[in-house]
Amino acid sequence: MADSKEKKQEKHEKQGKKEKTGKKAAVQREPAAEAPAGEPAPRPRLLDHYEQKVRGRLQQQFGFTNVHQIPKLVKIVLNVGIGDASKNPKTLDAAVAELGAITGQQPVVTKAKKAIANFNLREGVPIGCAVTLRGPRMFEFLDRFINVAVPRIRDFRGLPKSFDGRGNYTLGIKEQMIFAEIDFDKVEKIHGMDITLVTDAGRDDLAMSLLREFGWPFRGETPLRVA
Repeated sequence: MADSKEKKQEKHEKQGKKEKTGKKAAVQREPAAEAPAGEPAPRPRLLDHYEQKVRGRLQQQFGFTNVHQIPKLVKIVLNVGIGDASKNPKTLDAAVAELGAITGQQPVVTKAKKAIANFNLREGVPIGCAVTLRGPRMFEFLDRFINVAVPRIRDFRGLPKSFDGRGNYTLGIKEQMIFAEIDFDKVEKIHGMDITLVTDAGRDDLAMSLLREFGWPFRGETPLRVA
């Protein structure tokens, strides 16, 4: 009798284990609830301004017969060079973090292409960081740079007309402190950067007219206001 009772208890325990494993499998098979999709990011203000107003003005001003002749902004490249990056890696890490905060994009660490003995530079050593912006993020940065960062430049009297003859514009910034995203208390070293605006204009006069329509504050000129 005792043996039969023990066998019955073993059967009940086995059945209970099977039921529990079945419930677990059913729970695992249930599809996970999908997270609600977030709202799409709003379109940059300067992108709408370019498509709605700038294209028509430039086509009328230069008499373009084909819409593909109208110049457009292709990309914006920000480059930071750190001379003592090989000796002080923390300076390079801080520059990467600051450039990422300014642009909203992860920078790429740039390395020396060849060795230069006079500068104690070896090939492949990190010497700075860079970011290339395209699309909506490019127009968003351009809007913040013109309307927020540029007015914070010390003794500002306008930006130079520094084109390269092919419709590309390069500007040198002495301090990264002009950007509102930089926290003064966390800055370890003040450094500058180069900002290059690449267009497909092919000519300086077309590129200059394009930047004027965006409200670029050239030296000696009153910038246009973008509504």
